[in-house]
Amino acid sequence: MMTYLLDTNVLVRFLVGDNKPQQEQAAKWFRQAEANDIEIVIDPAIIAETTFVLSSLYKFSRDRIADAMEVLLSQRWLRVREREALLDLWPSYRAGFHFIDSYLIALSKPKGIAVLTFDKKLKTRAR
Repeated sequence: MMTYLLDTNVLVRFLVGDNKPQQEQAAKWFRQAEANDIEIVIDPAIIAETTFVLSSLYKFSRDRIADAMEVLLSQRWLRVREREALLDLWPSYRAGFHFIDSYLIALSKPKGIAVLTFDKKLKTRAR
């Protein structure tokens, strides 16, 4: 079975649907992964970039982005690096934290690791 790293543009095309042929190709790749014909690996950096693109270029709301990402990242037929942290960050993101701050909060809490930061809001939330 071939393994592929997912690029941001595939995820954006799939979620936005502004390029139908590319959206259909992305859906085909996801169906192949679900059927165990290929393996798709998603890195946290891709989720960060996708979140940025959807919010800045496409003006998706935080809730819309979080809803879509929670569904996507829950799919067991995808190999998601740092899946637990990526699934746990969305409440902080919805509460107004930037993606990376939300990711740091989600990484730090279960492990009891403090975040070194000058950001008082992040420092308080990451405890």
